[in-house]
Amino acid sequence: MKKLIYLILPCFMVLFNSCQDEFLDLTPLSDITDDVYYTEAEHFLTGSNRFYTYLTTWKDDQGIFSDHGSDLVGYFEAGGMQEYSRGETLSPINDNYYSDAYTAIRDINLLIERAAEYNGEASITEYVAAAKFHRAWQYFFLVQRFGGVTLVTNSLDVNSEELYAPRNSRYEVVAQIIEDLDEAIAGLPDELNISSDDKGKFSKEAAMAFKADVLLHEATWMKYVGTSTDGDGISTGAGSAGYDASNIIKYLQEVVTLTKAVMDSGTFELWNYDDALDGLSTNFLFNLEDSGSNPAGLDKATNREYILYSKYDFTYRQAGTLVSHVYTGRLRPSRKMMDLFLCTDGLPITDSPLFEGYYNTQDEFQNRDKRMRSYFTHHQSLGEIPQTGDVLLNGTNNFGYFNSKFVTWNYDLPIANRATQTESYDIPLLRLAEVYLMYAEALYELNGALTDTEMDESINLIKARAGLPPISNAFLTANNMDIETEIRRERAIELYAESSSRYTDLRRWGIAETILGETIYGAVIEGTVYENNSTLYSPGSYNYSPETTTTGVGDLECLVVQPASIRNFSRDNYLFPLPTSQIGLNDNLLQNPGY
Repeated sequence: MKKLIYLILPCFMVLFNSCQDEFLDLTPLSDITDDVYYTEAEHFLTGSNRFYTYLTTWKDDQGIFSDHGSDLVGYFEAGGMQEYSRGETLSPINDNYYSDAYTAIRDINLLIERAAEYNGEASITEYVAAAKFHRAWQYFFLVQRFGGVTLVTNSLDVNSEELYAPRNSRYEVVAQIIEDLDEAIAGLPDELNISSDDKGKFSKEAAMAFKADVLLHEATWMKYVGTSTDGDGISTGAGSAGYDASNIIKYLQEVVTLTKAVMDSGTFELWNYDDALDGLSTNFLFNLEDSGSNPAGLDKATNREYILYSKYDFTYRQAGTLVSHVYTGRLRPSRKMMDLFLCTDGLPITDSPLFEGYYNTQDEFQNRDKRMRSYFTHHQSLGEIPQTGDVLLNGTNNFGYFNSKFVTWNYDLPIANRATQTESYDIPLLRLAEVYLMYAEALYELNGALTDTEMDESINLIKARAGLPPISNAFLTANNMDIETEIRRERAIELYAESSSRYTDLRRWGIAETILGETIYGAVIEGTVYENNSTLYSPGSYNYSPETTTTGVGDLECLVVQPASIRNFSRDNYLFPLPTSQIGLNDNLLQNPGY
């Protein structure tokens, strides 16, 4: 048995509980084998439901998303994504993200194969379409992490030739992803036709949004990274077979078409309850559970912003990992992240007369984008801007700031909505705000500009929820600003710590080696209440001495989280290495360049 990654026993955990009993009544679990599985329509329903557990889970938060170790995070530790951001990744013997994806693909391929043999095809169209979506999801994950991988579209056994096949190029894998998503779009129901009991299942609009995500990723990767990470396919990497530069424009045009269709469907809307939540919509959206999860008594049924998400439930599927603990401790923002937020006049802090500087702890929070207060005030006093004396700079990974995004309301207090590990908020994988940003970015990449109307129907809607004025071409010109910077600023802020990782953006824009090579700073020391104040600041408790960097009011000394001297991310790090155990099993499987 040479490649265990392709072998799996049927698993019967069903996410949508209403279907579970119906399926279990059909055939005793002890009698289920590949020979009798997928012989009835209900089997296809239950099988496609099971695949939802293969989507991103809360247990993945420190490994493949949430911006751990990126330039936006002011936290230092050894291991994991911290090492990755410093260019210290080595070829592992095993990689669960590789093997688990292929385990899922084998399971998915089995359903698709059996569907082709099933009499009564029309009755299972939706379930097969969902399976195609799931297969596309898994392969896109593999492409983002490893580049080209071995493309397998049928279920394998221990004698299958594909076990010893070489890698397909990323372009060949993406072609299969697009084909699968086209079939998913054709076969899935509209979101409005999915019952309340089945919310969280894939819709036609979700498949369209995800296809747009794939196309934007690949178009910008080809434009800014090109074939530089492919290897020659002979001695290293997966090669560049199927590369076609003309796809850049084609893909971007389709991104515009797909995102516009989702935006115009009227099915989704930004979750904005600022009046009821004291301006904190962009906090409570991300820890939304039942009516006890926020002071306005809102529950998940109010959320029409999420388009694609991993579904959780306090009764049936809790997080089972330290969500609030990790997010409050390890996702504290860096100096760069804090300075990205605009002032309420829509201007950067370097240009706005409304910016109050850094002297007191509370000063930099004044007159700023609402998301700054939503994300980065303490979970125990959510929304209350920290005052001088509230934040002690005393080491222990305290570089000046808190994080409360994805932290349960009143965490660590007796009245907390959820104890850590029991959190059951859904994981947003694609939401309407990101669709707006994809639309704006694709238009910019195509045309080098957006019209005022295009800004109003996309990026300005996000800015409005954040309490910012709309931008226009005249506004940008008058204030020496540009639309590319604003789109990328919005992605950094709006999608902070979400599944659309900062790493993904930096790599596909071809700037990761530059941005991840910079020093990461924390709180400003020079010219603030912390300077020469031993009560508030203990210099000896930090690994590195403060350094001078550019801030909103000029060059000042700031805490150093990680110096540039230990950050050596390179183009070779754009892709992760394949696990050496797999290369050892298959002589045709070539390692990525640089490993």
